[in-house]
Parts: sequence; C-alpha cells; structure tokens
Amino acid sequence: MILDVQNIQTFYGESQALQGVTLSLEEGETVCILGRNGAGKSTTLKSIMGLTPPRSGRILFDGQTVSGWPAHRIARAGIGYVPEDRRIFPGLSVRDNLDVARYQRQGQSNPWTVDGILNKYPMLGELADQDGATLSGGQQQMLAVARSLMIQPKLLLLDEPNEGLAPVIVQQIGELIDDLSATTTILFTDQSVRFALKHAKRAYILEKGQVVHEATSKELKHDQETQDRFLSVA
Repeated sequence: MILDVQNIQTFYGESQALQGVTLSLEEGETVCILGRNGAGKSTTLKSIMGLTPPRSGRILFDGQTVSGWPAHRIARAGIGYVPEDRRIFPGLSVRDNLDVARYQRQGQSNPWTVDGILNKYPMLGELADQDGATLSGGQQQMLAVARSLMIQPKLLLLDEPNEGLAPVIVQQIGELIDDLSATTTILFTDQSVRFALKHAKRAYILEKGQVVHEATSKELKHDQETQDRFLSVA
C-alpha cells in the first residue's frame, strides 16, 4: 500500500470540511474521488499534500507517517500535486516552468527530464519557449501535469484535471492519465462518472466530507442507484 489515509478530520477555521475520511491506494493503482461540488474532494487532496493539515487522523505514504509534514517535504518524499487552478508561473517559458520544479531524490533514477517531457508530449515541445501564462487552458493543464513529473513522483494527485476544458482536451487528459498510470500511482478528483469509470480502477464517493461509497469502476458502472443518490445534479 503506497497511500493510507486514516480517519482524517480537516477544518477551515471552525468549519469542518472532512469528517473522518479514510481511503487507500495500492502501488500502481489509478483511483478517482467523486462527488458533487463542496463534497470535500479538493480538501482531501490538499490534506494529503499538507496544504490543509488535518487536525486529527493519520496519513501514511510509502510506509511512513507524513501527517503534519509541510507540503515541500511531502513533495520531496515523492508526491506530485496538480491543483485545480494549475498555478502556471507567469513570465516563465514552458521549458522554465518545467525546469524550476526539477528535483532529484537521493538514490533514485531520473526518468523525467525537461527535454524528455518536451519530446514525449509534442503539444508542450512546440510551445517550449512560450510564456506559460499565455497558453490555453488545456495547454496549461498539460504543462501543470508535466511540471509535477519533474519531482519524479511515486504518487500523483490531480485535482479536477478536466475543469473548464473542451471535450477534445478532456480526451487528451484522459489519454495522459492512462499513459502515466503505467509507471505512476494516481489519485484524481472529478465530477464526471463517465470519465472516472474510463480511467480509474476504483472510486471513492464523498458527500459532506465523508466517504459514503467505495467501489470498483465496474461495480459503479452498473450501480445507477448510487450514481443518482450521490452524484446526480440536484
């Protein structure tokens, strides 16, 4: 098990956002967190990443407790994170956006390099010298995911990777997730059941800061009652 989240309780001030979230991922899995707006999906990823530290509960990554660690230490341990708003660095080219995130952990190989990413993903290679802030939404999302690879992650967290993107770009993001899943464990959030079923092995459903359902993609595909109860738009 590469990630084990145990009963985390996360607050924003006095407002409780997560109420005992528990989930886990085996190494090599691709898992999705589903739920309506405000269900706690983004907060779950931020809690794992140390950006909104839980007040209680425990988070284990790759066999060690990372609860209470600052975000930069968690990143160096091997968790890559792509926030919903992407946070591309303005004034830096695509190449420089990648290079600024480069990190080599001691004793680990370095499969992801700037030139390697630019060669592997032509959309970025063709824009290597362009200011990252001037890219389209889809191009920025591709760059944000590629930038997260520069820390050589063992686990990749993607927060709403399809938010606001055209269908053709959503398809490309799905293909990117499938490609990365061959070598990287992935946990992503989404509101689209169809997308999750296509690209994730399993899914957790959140409602009001709690895990209310867990199923394989195959099980959830045939469980229309659960989809209607927790995921349909009211």
